[in-house]
Amino acid sequence: MSAKPGAESAKAEEVGKPRVRDRIFETASDLFYRHGIRAVGVDAIAQEAGTNKMSFYRSFASKDDLVAEYLRDQEKEYFAWWDEAIAPYAGNPRRQLEALFEAYLDLAKFKAKADCGCKTSRGCALGNAAVEIPEDNELLGGIVHAYKTEIRRRLRKLARELGAREPDTLGDALMLLMEGGYYTRLTYPQNTGPVAAIARAARVLIDAHLA
Repeated sequence: MSAKPGAESAKAEEVGKPRVRDRIFETASDLFYRHGIRAVGVDAIAQEAGTNKMSFYRSFASKDDLVAEYLRDQEKEYFAWWDEAIAPYAGNPRRQLEALFEAYLDLAKFKAKADCGCKTSRGCALGNAAVEIPEDNELLGGIVHAYKTEIRRRLRKLARELGAREPDTLGDALMLLMEGGYYTRLTYPQNTGPVAAIARAARVLIDAHLA
């Protein structure tokens, strides 16, 4: 027996709608990035997502669980950007590093996704979170630490493959350059501040460790 036309229409409409959990997550991700984790409460997320606290807690056991998923999603997005930036230069670590820092200036555009609604980059989402996360929060603090550790590992690895005299020192110096670049963007809009020189500064550091 075929389903009634009304039932089919209702089912199609249900399929077309974002799940409540997805809606809550997407809304929270936008709010966290724009306003900070502490500044955004469960009530604000539920209201902005067009739902209620009961639906929120059916979807996420706690705000920390939601924040953890947000941080992991940001991490995944960032390393996807990283891999895409260096992929064309496989086997050429110097060019990979140069390409990484050249692409860095476009990262603001990458962060301001059309579906996010963000109009500007607020820097590194996980770096911002690190400032807000209490020291005794092992769940969230562990995610941020693992993320930053992976960035450090990747930069040191490229520096070793490059043949740098002190690869770990070069990798750490490049990471300091990268980390500082995020926050100058908050002070100088449209990449008009010191971050505009980041690709050249990276090349100078690399040259110094190869000389």
